[in-house]
Amino acid sequence: MSLFFAMSLLFGLTFGQTASLCAPSEYTIHVEKRECAYCLVINTTICAGFCMTRDSNGKKLLLKSALSQNVCTYKEMLYQTALIPGCPHHTIPYYSYPVAVSCKCGKCNTDYSDCVHEKVRTNYCTKPQKICNM
Repeated sequence: MSLFFAMSLLFGLTFGQTASLCAPSEYTIHVEKRECAYCLVINTTICAGFCMTRDSNGKKLLLKSALSQNVCTYKEMLYQTALIPGCPHHTIPYYSYPVAVSCKCGKCNTDYSDCVHEKVRTNYCTKPQKICNM
């Protein structure tokens, strides 16, 4: 094995995860409750980016565990709680949301992630906005 090939292999294995570009990314959430007077605009971080994956053409020949694709998901996260302003006393005015601290490429965990990528166009306010920067 040539020295160049060995160094290229070592570089590829070391740099492969870094080149995936999976990292915390700024994201804005719009939160409304029908009973409340305002829409809360929350600036937070989520995991987003590209993870290296491969499409296997021989799906019938491989084990099921070899077919799962890696996604950009939470490595470490915490939850913050915000108060939605303008809510009447009979309404719970709190909203909890995840904040990505660090991310990784890995299997999608449906306990805390939506593993299906469907763009929903409902992230906007219909009421006056109050901004919450965490």
